[in-house]
Amino acid sequence: MSDGTSLAGPDGALRCPWALSTPDYVTYHDEEWGRPVHGDDALFERLSLEAFQSGLSWITILRRRPGFRTAFAGFKIASVAVFTDEDRERLLADAGIIRNRAKIDATLANARVLAEWAPGALDELIWSHAPDPSSRPVPKTLADVPAVTDESTALSKALKKRGLRFVGPTTAYALMQACGLVDDHLATCVSRSAP
Repeated sequence: MSDGTSLAGPDGALRCPWALSTPDYVTYHDEEWGRPVHGDDALFERLSLEAFQSGLSWITILRRRPGFRTAFAGFKIASVAVFTDEDRERLLADAGIIRNRAKIDATLANARVLAEWAPGALDELIWSHAPDPSSRPVPKTLADVPAVTDESTALSKALKKRGLRFVGPTTAYALMQACGLVDDHLATCVSRSAP
């Protein structure tokens, strides 16, 4: 049983304990989580997937990510923004994704809102909420990692104010973690501040 500190992975390197439950998590942890993500379409994908994850485990979304990418036209904002009612029905019948009507509708609505924004505006808005790394203590155990912060609450409010849905403070913080706005790898984790 872990006390929330880093654990040795299959290669002997210390990692955040959540990363060791499946090989899929090891790869995601080592290669993606906490690495900076830029670009409106890439951030739209992450924002959409974090919304779909709400109430579910991340592994469920991670394993279905290829299906999501196919179903949502690679999360290209311009493409998803013009999805029709027929596309919506197709998504609701697609066993390769999470068929949650509210989350699908939010993703389509968010794409329509974002299609009206200037190029780079989503990237700029999200990254403007990244805290100064020196203002954050390095987490030593999972208990030191918050679920919500002042910055994620502010990001959530900013996104909602501009018409986006399914972007609560917890979802916003998960986005910040996944996209490298914060580095919540534990102090002894091999991926802490990895390039």
